[in-house]
Amino acid sequence: MAKKNALGRGLDALITMDDAVTRGSSSINEIALSKIISNPDQPRRIFDEETMGELAASISKIGVIQPVTLRKVDDEKYQIIAGERRYRASLMAGLDSIPAYIKTADDDELMEMALIENIQREDLNAIEIALAYQNLIDSFSLTQEQLSERVGKKRTTITNYLRLLKLPAEVQMGIKDRKIDMGHARALVTINDPVSQLAVYNLILRDGLSVRKVEAIVKEINEGKEVEEIINPPRAQKSNSSKGKKSAVGDFEALKKHLSDYFKTDVQFTCNKQGKGKITISFKSPNELERIIGIFDQLKKK
Repeated sequence: MAKKNALGRGLDALITMDDAVTRGSSSINEIALSKIISNPDQPRRIFDEETMGELAASISKIGVIQPVTLRKVDDEKYQIIAGERRYRASLMAGLDSIPAYIKTADDDELMEMALIENIQREDLNAIEIALAYQNLIDSFSLTQEQLSERVGKKRTTITNYLRLLKLPAEVQMGIKDRKIDMGHARALVTINDPVSQLAVYNLILRDGLSVRKVEAIVKEINEGKEVEEIINPPRAQKSNSSKGKKSAVGDFEALKKHLSDYFKTDVQFTCNKQGKGKITISFKSPNELERIIGIFDQLKKK
């Protein structure tokens, strides 16, 4: 089913970006929150406090718009298939019960449905998606080709995500925290040496390198150039404007901090030798995107 555009949907966008898994479900039931337990195979590991608070506030005012989907474990317990955020936000809002579809599924079906349903969400980070793919492969002994058919993604897309799990832990954390783009990560995985991968990763953070620049650096490394020579070139090769460049980097850092504080979200810069670059403003949810757009709208009015 095609997803609706999240922009301009207001409170609807806070509830869910996907339809819940309802195939084979009975009519909607009101289930006590005390009887609901989380799914231990839930791919999502990070729940943003700000957006969860906003969702809880919305639920307090208008209730839960989209029912969660549960599996009945026994007479007293139901396990979540889809709707972990809505369940947690309902607890925060002080609700006693929540509307739910009840679905019959064995443990394997439950795991597969929960993983696939969550993979389809747009707000999972790349590492969460990669871990979910790997979990599906390990749990059901799937090939990458079989997995691509299950989740409706190209096999090359799945391969690119799985390769991220071979990167050093610090780099994976940087991807998860969106300090670097997927393009940066795809370039880093082509370096065979983890030490070199980490060195180039730190260089990206230090200098705000573009994906194209990182690809060029990786090509030099794979052709035999020493990483240290790339990161700290000999002084003779440095231009007379190196001091000015250091000053510019400091200015960029100060400006980046100023904009991050202003927009209340992570702001990144990339800049090449010619002074051209881009500013990237991160957002973690459709609601946060609407908030940022609102700030721009206010600036236009001034």
